[in-house]
Order: sequence, then structure tokens, then C-alpha cells
Amino acid sequence: MLRILDALGHPERRLPPVIHVAGTNGKGSTVAYLRAILEAAGLAVHTYTSPHLVRINERFRLGRVGGGELTSDDALRAVLAECEAVNAGAPITVFEMETAAALTLFASHPADAVLLEVGLGGRLDATNVIDQPAVSVIAPVSIDHQDFLGDTLAAIAGEKAGIIKRRVPVVSAAQPAEAEAVIELAARRAGAPLHMAGQHWHVDVEHGRLVYHDERGLLDLSAPRLFGRHQFDNAGLAIAALRATDAFRIEQSAFETGIARAEWPARMQRLTSGALLAVAPPDAEIWLDGGHNVDGGRVVAAAIGDLEERVSRPLVVIAGMMGNKDARGFLGNFAGLTRHIIAVPVPDQDKAMPVEALADAARSLGMRVETAPSVAAALSTIARLAYEIAPRILITGSLYLAGAVLEANGTPPR
Repeated sequence: MLRILDALGHPERRLPPVIHVAGTNGKGSTVAYLRAILEAAGLAVHTYTSPHLVRINERFRLGRVGGGELTSDDALRAVLAECEAVNAGAPITVFEMETAAALTLFASHPADAVLLEVGLGGRLDATNVIDQPAVSVIAPVSIDHQDFLGDTLAAIAGEKAGIIKRRVPVVSAAQPAEAEAVIELAARRAGAPLHMAGQHWHVDVEHGRLVYHDERGLLDLSAPRLFGRHQFDNAGLAIAALRATDAFRIEQSAFETGIARAEWPARMQRLTSGALLAVAPPDAEIWLDGGHNVDGGRVVAAAIGDLEERVSRPLVVIAGMMGNKDARGFLGNFAGLTRHIIAVPVPDQDKAMPVEALADAARSLGMRVETAPSVAAALSTIARLAYEIAPRILITGSLYLAGAVLEANGTPPR
């Protein structure tokens, strides 16, 4: 990264204030809240996220006052060609090339802020080239990507904490004790002011509203637009990050508007229109979430449990996962909510978990299991079943699966 950025004239040094976001779960949602709040404050915000769901353009959002837009095909093609030419055939990964392109693109378009989401880990991630971000943010840390990051929470947290920079404020979500200790030590060694959830700032749900408080005072805000108790925590993390830096002046009205407007596809997203609804049971609820690790499954199951408390419906889970994921641990989160799992393949992914392996994991939990060749076929299967009450359907297990669902449904991110 340093080699190609040097050849490109160091675009990473010509950026507006950067907010760098790492973590295992909730990174994308936190970035969505950050962007929505900053835009509500009248600022132009460049945003780099990964992975994309349907089109690679989703990773590169150019900021403008009033709301950003995905980079056009022509602009993206041009900047990638520039980076490829400068690289001159030297060894480089696809993500490194994309990150170099994003930094080059952002440096050439004026804006007020840049949001950078870590791709994997943090310490060695391609995005970790900003010497002095405005603030470093660490979303919840849990076990995932063990082949790259280590198989203990301490090891994984050490990689995430690699984004902490000397004397730069670091804001962390609530963490397991093992991860929290690692983050605290890394911040202390870097002389970085630490703002830890549960210690330095707090977020609660009171009468359906988000109540945030820290040493600077209290904010009583609308509930997040994104569904689930965990989204209150993600929104709180975004608020804490913006209050930890002097780079931006944010009024309460911008926090209120941004929290209520933030969108992030495939995170407890209800599908209310599109081609797939035509093959589903009439009046069924269809929810889509890209959760794919054990902790991700836990928060999705909690959100489904909240829905069940409000309006009870039979739940069917359509699941597809990648081969390196803990299918039994993930599906175990739903054992108390449903006994009906339909296992499907993740389209166009060579490393996807075989359907029968996923089905076996569900059977080991005592669940009723069927398989289907696609999500559309699974929905058709559910439509043929006799439900007295229209079912609640959750499609989950992989962001790759979620992207394929949005594409098949004709509702890609915009």
C-alpha cells in the first residue's frame, strides 16, 4: 500500500478529516449512522465500505452536500485504470487496488469528511495508512476470520486495535472483557484518549427512544430507523465517535435526523417490494440479514425475538453460509425461535458451504430441515405449506447470499 500510494502522490495525505472504523460486527451500520449524521449537519462525506452486495460501485460513495452518490462506472473505471498503470504489474491484492483507488478518488473530490471501513482486521488492513485520523472507532469484536486474525478474542482484538494511532481519540463499543483489556492496553501505549462504552459513554432505550449520555451531557433522540436493539448500540457508537473529536461541530438536530434516516441494506432489512414477494406466501413478512458469525446470529435472533413479542408469527429461516463459518453455532441462536430451516446454496461462490453440510448442522440442533436450490425455490416451498397465520421468513447466513437476494429481488443498494 505504501508503495502504490507513493507512486500515486500520496492521496491519503490529501484527505479531509478521516474516521476509521474497525470491528467484527456492526462496522457497516456504524458507518451508515456516521454518514447520515454528518450529512444531516450539512457536510459532504466520502465513504469507503466493503464488501459490496450487488455492484462494486457500492464501495465508493462520493460525498456532496445534501447526500452522496455511488461512483459512476466511468469514474470508477478511470481511477482503477490509473492505479493499475501506476502499479506497473507489481504484486498487489484486489482489495489493496480498490483501496488505493478509493483514496485517489476521494483526494480529487473536495469533501468535509471521509469514512473508511476496515476490510479485515485492522493492523495489516489496506485502509490502515492514515497517520492521523480524526478518530479511530472499534465496533464489537468477536470470533471470525480465525485463519487470518487468530483464534482467540485477545488475538483478534489485537488486530482490530492496530488502527489506534498516537494521541488520536479511540472510541470503542462494549467489548468482552478479554477484548476490552487488549484495546485499553493498546490505547494506553499510544497515548490515545479512550472512550469505552459502559465506562465513558452510555446508550439506553427508554420508552422506545435512544438516550445517550456522556460527560458532556445527555441526548434524547428518536429510535434508529434500522431495526433491532443492537442498532441502538451501533448508533450510540457513531454518536460517541463524533463527540470524541473536535473535527466536526454537530448539533443535536443533526444527531436526531441522522439516526432516524440512516439506511444500511441487508441488516434486518424488510423486503416490502420486489420479484421475490410474488413467490412467497401472501402477507408473509420477509426479512434479510447478512449476519454470518455466531455473534452476528445472536443479535439477529434477538431482533427476531423482539418482533415475535410484538406480533407472533411462525418463523422459517432460509440460510446459506460460506464454508469457513460455524454453521451450528450460528443456527443455534435460532433454536428457541424456530424448528424449521431451509438450507440453500450461496450463488456463484466456490467457497460456499455445501447445502447438505449446512443441513446436517441444523439437524444436529434438532431442527426440521429442508434444502432448496435457491432462495426463490425456498420461498415457493414455504408458500405451499398450510399456515394458519402468514409466516415470518428470515433469509440469513451470508452477505454474499444477501447480495444475491437483493439482485434477484430487483432491489439493489443505491
